[in-house]
Amino acid sequence: MLQQTRVAAVVDHYQRFLGRFLTIEKLAAARESSVLAAWSGLGYYRRARMLHAAAKTIVKEHAGKFPASAEALRALPGIGRYTAAAVASIAFDEATAVVDGNVERVLRRVQGTNLDGEDLWRAAGDLLDRRRPGDFNQAMMELGATLCLPRQPQCLLCPVSNLCATRGELQQTEKTPRQKKREIRYAFDSRDGVIFLVKRPKNATLMPGMWEFPEIADANGTAAWLTLRHSITVTDYVVRVTRGPAPNGADGRWVRKSRVATLPLTGLARKILRVARII
Repeated sequence: MLQQTRVAAVVDHYQRFLGRFLTIEKLAAARESSVLAAWSGLGYYRRARMLHAAAKTIVKEHAGKFPASAEALRALPGIGRYTAAAVASIAFDEATAVVDGNVERVLRRVQGTNLDGEDLWRAAGDLLDRRRPGDFNQAMMELGATLCLPRQPQCLLCPVSNLCATRGELQQTEKTPRQKKREIRYAFDSRDGVIFLVKRPKNATLMPGMWEFPEIADANGTAAWLTLRHSITVTDYVVRVTRGPAPNGADGRWVRKSRVATLPLTGLARKILRVARII
């Protein structure tokens, strides 16, 4: 959950998720729609699908016991090199280094060069304290997150500034993608305690199989009932919601307001429902 999502947004979701799927066996046995519903609001839903697939693999191929090595962890669905190293070192004390965005920045500044690819992993491995790999990796990530900041590094407060070749002055090569602007409109069709929602196609690039409000091309001059802002990856949306019937031919279904929160909703649909005080 903490990959690409802020801690403040994760805490409540994490507690509810564990309450619903208390064991790896329960998570593996759950329907995908239930997992997506519990994840709704965190975004990047591929993470939830991969988590579900990994739980099934662990139950089926490892008798419900987590693999303890980075190599074995990388064989699980959705687990890459960084996550495998983090779990293996922190949970199982394996002497393997991690490289995330924060560690990458620290290593580049300490070394005084824009390291990349395998050079970064080798540098991290050379510095690793093999007696306490989990603590060391967490310290490196925390250093980058709290002091060795991208734009205003706190060098005067850094406990290892005497080891740093640049004191934060190394020019960074990465570029932040420019945010795109877009306006989008949705129909909020509600009557007699039910709401009309549509399901995204299973082959959609973003959020396949999630439920949302029907999009409308033109509100015909009707004033928006709700207006809010929403960001997805590199696009900032101005979202205008109009009360009224869904477009003709919209393939969806009527859902009781009391049950709408149990569906795997897109983050935007959930935001609209919150603003409308439905959930």
